[in-house]
Amino acid sequence: MFAECITPQEIEKLEYASFPGKIYVIDSVGAEFNRAIAYLRSQKVIGFDTETRPTFTPSQPRYGVALLQLSGPDKAFLFRVKTIGMHRRLCNLLASEKIIKVGAAIHDDIRGLQRHRDFVPDGFVDLQKIVWEWGIRDKSVKKMAAIIMGIRISKTQQLSNWEAETLNEAQCRYAATDAWVCIHIYEEILKLNATGYMLEVIPEPAPPAPPPLTPEQIREKEEKKRQKEKERRKRKRQREKEQKAKSKNRANKEKIKNIKEII
Repeated sequence: MFAECITPQEIEKLEYASFPGKIYVIDSVGAEFNRAIAYLRSQKVIGFDTETRPTFTPSQPRYGVALLQLSGPDKAFLFRVKTIGMHRRLCNLLASEKIIKVGAAIHDDIRGLQRHRDFVPDGFVDLQKIVWEWGIRDKSVKKMAAIIMGIRISKTQQLSNWEAETLNEAQCRYAATDAWVCIHIYEEILKLNATGYMLEVIPEPAPPAPPPLTPEQIREKEEKKRQKEKERRKRKRQREKEQKAKSKNRANKEKIKNIKEII
């Protein structure tokens, strides 16, 4: 039904697509924030994603989630949670079972948001778990969009500074597209399910068995085992020797004490 994977060269040949609707950057809790929550609560399915400022060297600190993207079909909202935090109404939205939130590899995204404010997530769909049943092995958003939708989305802004004072147009478009395209991937899969197409559920492969040991490795393993047993016996003899010496010392002290009492 679908290709298992797709090459960068194949993706480059596809038609470019990005979020076509209105993008709102929410950096304060006010009227625009309330309108965003009201719109999102009116949707049955919304796209979900987060962005974090990247680190490029080990000496740099690890940054928390800076941006939460929630998208409908024609409006996308970019919540700057680094600035406004996770407001209670935003947490309630993510905890609502009535609204389906669709994303990819959502576990880490949710954990990052919970560091701002704890909440119990509900109504989430992870595309990476669904596409496996369709035989798709390339599970990044870009590759899932290419394989399932036949479109090419840009990832050039992925490693940009998401904590910048002002997000530029390219960042906003990228962030909105990542959430928006998840809706369309999900809806495309739902359409295929509705046609009665029978899925062949393919279990995730078990981790590969370790390669057999070579004769030299077997000898080394047996030698280590012998050395370990030798050290164990040596420690046991040492403990017995120390215990015997302590017993003898106590006996001598008792003997001397008895002699003194007699004298």
